[in-house]
Amino acid sequence: MSSDDILLEAEMSMEKSVDYMVHEFAAVRTGKASPGLVENVDVVAYGSTMKLKQLALITTPEPRLLVVQPFDASTVQDVERALKESKIGITPNVDGKIIRLPIPELSEERRKDLVRSLGKMAEEARVRVRANRRAALDEAKKLKATGELSEDGLRDLEAEVQKLTDRFVKSVDDHLKHKEAEIMKV
Repeated sequence: MSSDDILLEAEMSMEKSVDYMVHEFAAVRTGKASPGLVENVDVVAYGSTMKLKQLALITTPEPRLLVVQPFDASTVQDVERALKESKIGITPNVDGKIIRLPIPELSEERRKDLVRSLGKMAEEARVRVRANRRAALDEAKKLKATGELSEDGLRDLEAEVQKLTDRFVKSVDDHLKHKEAEIMKV
């Protein structure tokens, strides 16, 4: 493995860490309807557990309404049960073959709770980015130990890995600020 390989692998790992956080952020309710809010709810249907997006079409006909249309009408009750048991805090209304999810206005207290949970998610992402940095530095030290990398090369590689880390931590912070603003906006 070369120093370029280490940098590339570290960058890809850090990118995945940030992408995962952004995906988690999509499931946080902001007061407006978003399919990301419910698409990963686990539904027990046909004797196995599946994600809601695999069983139904999720649309947002209005800014404060989600409509879930199961592909198979026999799974409506399973989808309703899964939505009730999920921790999204929205009561589903069954209307024949479709399920409506009205998104209520968020209270100030609930907004602050959501911002706190976003902060925890962001910190977990920062920890993952730093773990990726540590793994890259460990690989670089192995290269130096085998003689494939000089002392100066190691120092340069460490500086590059730190630049990557700083860039991705800043990305995490930027995503957090954006999502916090979205939630706190009345």
